[in-house]
Amino acid sequence: FGDILSDEASMLVGSLGMLPSASIGESGPGVFEPCHGSAPDIAGEDKANPLAMILSAAMMLKYDLDRPDEALLLENAVEAVLDQGLRTPDIKQEGDGCKLVGCSEMGEAVAKIVTELDVPNSAEV
Repeated sequence: FGDILSDEASMLVGSLGMLPSASIGESGPGVFEPCHGSAPDIAGEDKANPLAMILSAAMMLKYDLDRPDEALLLENAVEAVLDQGLRTPDIKQEGDGCKLVGCSEMGEAVAKIVTELDVPNSAEV
């Protein structure tokens, strides 16, 4: 049943590649992963969208490691690459004026922005 809900929810953001997920219990660490899992059907093709994994890492920072500022940094970096018009195949639409990139280039773009941004203070947001 959960798979059905996550597949349906992906339509709100355009792709499973955009959805982070977490399984968090009352005690102990959680498990953080993209909703799409490891995407074995496109393994090795540089097509996977790394943003859900990056956003899952942000959730881990926020909810498991009590590092909300660093979580916000990752979230801001993801938003920035999307604002720059970078799109992986799963979220690219014909005629949208955006640049089609692979998994590696999208991940590198996020990493570059992370190094350029200051760590925000989540208490001020």
